[in-house]
Amino acid sequence: MTQELHIVGGGMAGSEAAWQAAQMGVTVVIHEMRPHVGTFAHQTGHLAEMVCSNSFRSDDDEQNAVGQLHWEMRAANGLIMAMADKHRLPAGGALAVDRDLFAQGVTETLRALPNLRVETGEITTLPTEGHWIIATGPLTSSALGAAIQAETGAERLAFFDAIAPIVYADTIDMNVAWMQSRYDKGETEAERKAYLNCPMNRDQYEAFIDALLAADKTEFHEGETAGYFDGCLPIEVMAERGRETLRHGPMKPVGLTNAHKPDEKAWAVVQLRRDNALGTLYNIVGFQTKMKYGAQTDVFRMIPGLENASFARLGGIHRNTFLNAPTLLDDQMRLKSRPNIRFAGQVTGVEGYVESAAMGLLAGRLAAAQMLGTPLSTAPANTAMGALVHHITGGAEAKTFQPMNVNFGLFQPVDGLKGGRRGRKDRYKAYTDRAKADWRDWLAAQS
Repeated sequence: MTQELHIVGGGMAGSEAAWQAAQMGVTVVIHEMRPHVGTFAHQTGHLAEMVCSNSFRSDDDEQNAVGQLHWEMRAANGLIMAMADKHRLPAGGALAVDRDLFAQGVTETLRALPNLRVETGEITTLPTEGHWIIATGPLTSSALGAAIQAETGAERLAFFDAIAPIVYADTIDMNVAWMQSRYDKGETEAERKAYLNCPMNRDQYEAFIDALLAADKTEFHEGETAGYFDGCLPIEVMAERGRETLRHGPMKPVGLTNAHKPDEKAWAVVQLRRDNALGTLYNIVGFQTKMKYGAQTDVFRMIPGLENASFARLGGIHRNTFLNAPTLLDDQMRLKSRPNIRFAGQVTGVEGYVESAAMGLLAGRLAAAQMLGTPLSTAPANTAMGALVHHITGGAEAKTFQPMNVNFGLFQPVDGLKGGRRGRKDRYKAYTDRAKADWRDWLAAQS
């Protein structure tokens, strides 16, 4: 009987895991509950649907840890990065994509593979036999979440995650707004004008903060505590930390010059990033929110240039569940109590589309290699992928474990380079040079 690798969840991690395993010759079954069972955030039945943002963040593979992760995934023939590159949009130094074309591309590519099939339906229990990868992400269904909790014996961990609204481009007043990337960053004209900017003077900013703080918010159920991942805070939570917080965060005005009034310095600026290839939709950058829908339209139309805005999608908040990976997973990403099951993606305690896909890439390769009788060591610790997986499977403090983006703080120090701001650029370059060399060696050992 042919062995099959079963992958639960067709998001970023599940899709990448399936692609990697199938490329190694393993027969793969993706179990995706959508569209049979929907979620708060998803709108289609496509695999790898992006719901929070359309950005993969920085693409700089010399001075940025997530850019190095991009490089490693490309070097490993990653499907997620290939589709991101194919459907990328101008975004300065960041990698942003047309989310619909991206998801369609991933779905069509995977469904075309002869040794892969997609089965629609919800998996509600943890399997006792066979080879499995659980990649259900932050919106793991209640039934499967309960099964995981029962197996691990641990209190279910969660934080609240929020998504930002999307505006129809033709409802933005371009007599007020202008196109410019911060500090005119980018090699092409399109990249230097990748963001749409809406300026505020001081009085407008103060009125906006007042309205934001007073707006009706989503209430939490009894017994829930509002723990947030700092990289995706709702704007009203940031505003509650101080009236100037937003002006030094997503609304900072630095590096921008108002094309309509070049001599007038904005007190704050709201940026929007193109959300599709047609340029008909724009995502309000950093404006994740837990405001109720009616309040959102009132508050966001206070932004100059958005007074008559129509919204393709309003923001929202949802529960995001993840494992206490340092205590539950081994360095092969297997559940210690049931080693026939691996976990991948955000449910392992990584944060971000790229990190989720990277953990899927690694889990897919590790599972396929084991099934083929040629087990692999996990990713080298000095690579971006290795630094991340080593952190979540043992490097992090279990008692205080929270979702983590890839960052250079997870990398082992480079011999001969001292810390400190002065040597940071050289240090980051040394990290990425070493990571590239180790990643090439790891991939070569598999060929």
